[in-house]
Amino acid sequence: MESDYLGELDPDDPRTPSKQIANKLRAAILTKKLKPGERLPSQPELAARYGVARETVKSALRDLQAERLIVSRQGSGSFVRVQTERPVGLRPHIEAAFERPHVSVDFAGFSGETLHNTLIEVLDKVRAGRLRPESLKVRILVCDTTQELALPRKVGEEAANQKIRARADRISRRAIDGIVDVIHEIADLGLIESASVEIRVHNLSPSFKLYVLNGEEAFYGLYPVVRHQIRLGDGPEEVFDLMGKDATLFHFSSGDDADTSNARQFVKEAKIWYESVWNTIGREYSA
Repeated sequence: MESDYLGELDPDDPRTPSKQIANKLRAAILTKKLKPGERLPSQPELAARYGVARETVKSALRDLQAERLIVSRQGSGSFVRVQTERPVGLRPHIEAAFERPHVSVDFAGFSGETLHNTLIEVLDKVRAGRLRPESLKVRILVCDTTQELALPRKVGEEAANQKIRARADRISRRAIDGIVDVIHEIADLGLIESASVEIRVHNLSPSFKLYVLNGEEAFYGLYPVVRHQIRLGDGPEEVFDLMGKDATLFHFSSGDDADTSNARQFVKEAKIWYESVWNTIGREYSA
């Protein structure tokens, strides 16, 4: 079968064929190329498509069943769950966004560390020629970690001390500067005709992260605040910290069906919020 979302197995990918097949089907489900209730290609079709044994396909489908993305009906095949859970992984959606000729990514959050980890992997595919957008525009809106912060802070103190601020600043700069360097490298190599990245900072207390992709999809997650130990100077310190990697993301799309108009409204309001902060209290990031 010739469905575009199936793609091809990558012989240079260190992941097993079953993991690659699961990733392709997962991305198709999360980006709604395979819609809720839709039947997946049969196991023989997938095995023939990828030139693998049926056991390899079965292993891939078991992964998707464990994630509650599909259900199997004996004698009928596998189907996308009608009500898939809303918490999502970000990377398949960013990869799908990069399949468009013009890509925009707006991010707001504490440090940009998770954005860096996800975006760098996708940009590696641009470098390898697997993704070929014509233009890329990235905007990053983060807390000014050089200023006094409510969080993270040492337990028993009202604000972050100098050591904690310095640590937060290192984490943020490492993530942001890494994104900037890779985007500039890709632009200099001519792999994307037009590529830009802008960063602004603000003094708002961090409580959530927000991604807006191509102006059409929004991903929103609240930062949990946890008490744990970090190493500062000579020894560990108990701190209240923001755990961005633990934030569950919820997906809202302006292309959702009419009975989910609240999703379209959320995307609209998220864009309004982003522009309002960017154009008012956002100020230039000092590299």
